Amino acid sequence: MSGFFLLANHTMCDMNRVLLLACKKYNNNEYGGGMSSSQNYWKANVSILIRCLIVWFVCSYLFGIILVDQLNQVTIGGYKLGFWFAQQGSIYVFLALIFYYVKRMNRLDREFDVDEQ
Repeated sequence: MSGFFLLANHTMCDMNRVLLLACKKYNNNEYGGGMSSSQNYWKANVSILIRCLIVWFVCSYLFGIILVDQLNQVTIGGYKLGFWFAQQGSIYVFLALIFYYVKRMNRLDREFDVDEQ
C-alpha cells in the first residue's frame, strides 16, 4: 500500500514540476490575448479534463444506470446493451479515456514546451 502512496506522490511532484515549468518559461503572453501562457496551459488542461469527465459520466452513469432499461432492448452478441455498459462497457471507455488523456496531454506539453524530453 505504501508503494501506491509513493507513486501518487511522485506523480503529483511531476505534475507540479510541469506546471512550474509552464509558468516560468512562458510569462510573455505568447499564446493568447492578454493571458499568460501558463494560464492558457491550465485552461487547455481543464478543458481536456472536463471533456473526459463528461464522456465518463455519460458512459458509466447514464448508460449503465439511468438509461439501462432503454438500452436493454438492444442486444449485441446475446447480451443486453445496458447490462454490457454496466458490466464492461464503462471499463473499456475508461481505459480508452486514459489513453486519450495521455496522448492529448503529451501534445499539449509539447505545444507549451514543458514536455519531459
